[in-house]
Amino acid sequence: MTAVERRLDDRLTPPEVVRELDRYVIGQEKAKKAVAIALRNRWRRREAPREIRDEILPNNILMIGPTGVGKTEIARRLARIARAPFIKVEASKFTEVGYVGRDVESMVRDLVELGINQVLDEMRAEARARAEKSAEEKLVALLTPAARTEAPESGPAVIAVDGSGVAEKVPAEAPSVAADLRAGKLDRRWVSIEVSDKGGVFFDLFAASGMNSVDPTLGSSIEKMMPRKSSRKRMRVADARKVLIDQELDRLVDRESAVEEGKRRAEQSGIVFLDEIDKIAGNQARGGPDVSREGVQRDLLPIVEGSRVPTKHGLVSTDHILFIAAGAFHHAKPSDLMPELQGRFPIRVELDSLTAGDFVRILDEPENSLVRQYTALLEAEGVDLVFEKDAIERIASLAEKVNDRTENIGARRLHTLLTTLLEDILYEVPLGGKKSYTVDGAMVNRRLETIAGDVDMSRYIL
Repeated sequence: MTAVERRLDDRLTPPEVVRELDRYVIGQEKAKKAVAIALRNRWRRREAPREIRDEILPNNILMIGPTGVGKTEIARRLARIARAPFIKVEASKFTEVGYVGRDVESMVRDLVELGINQVLDEMRAEARARAEKSAEEKLVALLTPAARTEAPESGPAVIAVDGSGVAEKVPAEAPSVAADLRAGKLDRRWVSIEVSDKGGVFFDLFAASGMNSVDPTLGSSIEKMMPRKSSRKRMRVADARKVLIDQELDRLVDRESAVEEGKRRAEQSGIVFLDEIDKIAGNQARGGPDVSREGVQRDLLPIVEGSRVPTKHGLVSTDHILFIAAGAFHHAKPSDLMPELQGRFPIRVELDSLTAGDFVRILDEPENSLVRQYTALLEAEGVDLVFEKDAIERIASLAEKVNDRTENIGARRLHTLLTTLLEDILYEVPLGGKKSYTVDGAMVNRRLETIAGDVDMSRYIL
């Protein structure tokens, strides 16, 4: 465990995790408590005696509840709090081995890549100041009189030229050049630098085409045999600065260490959110679509139980990855899953449907509430948007009403209501004119009440 992880875990007590989740998710106390305990148990396992540490397996969680009540948001925020690799996948998108489609092991490979990128981002952030200083020194060398002499072809070609290929006049003293460079006065000058082509193309082509069944180690092996190419490119100083910083970061960051640390994080701290797991639940297959559903469950089972998954970075263990599954279970029930798979999700949490009171809190309390989002959007245009209390209460009441009369999509209904309510304002604002708008209950009634009251209209519009 790194020092950063230790400091982070020391403050992530279950009550503290719940308080953090309360900032973004309204209600659902049982679900918050369950995930907070699961997160704390990871720290407890790492602190346990070595002889029993590997035997302590995570208590995977099954969240049961309608769409839009906060299942995904709870899992996503949990991962951010823990600074853990997190991936959301839809179980219904997987297909049984032998069928054309996405195989279940791909989610582990994606999780590992996320873990590695997370570590690389942290390493690059730590090394950025040094990279910027080095890039500046190289640009100063390019832009001083000594740089007018062309370097040998075998060396790192660096010359300052204008659009016609003639060396520009540059300040005589390097300190003066550095000062002008920092002030942005030289951003439009031209320089020539050597740029290396990025690797990783072979495996990325397979991933982009959806051919996840290819041996992940194959692309990595072939890429190592392929020589990296470099070419000299001419660009503005502003663009060259970014390229040189990236090159310096690549040099300063130990990618092998990042890969090992990223794999460790994925194995020990990774969180996989399996959404729509109810879509693969069903009776014993006798043909038809149930064949694929049952097959996906069988393929998921060893991953959730704990196995070794091949990736282009080597084998990755899933023994201690936390799996959080979720589903509405309108047309199925958890007992319709294979008994073996059911047993791998021992913690069951039922989330509550949202009421008008919940919608009022969702619109008003979270730090990322829709009211705050729309207010920030219009602030970008220099316009003040104010929501009166009666407007928020009326929007919440209409959201509950439409959810009851049509499909219950939970808090997502608020998005459609607010978009429809503010459509004219969002359209007119760039044209100028009013610099402030007030949304009150009367406006909500004028814009939405007729639509919400008509079942057919609300079904298609809201």
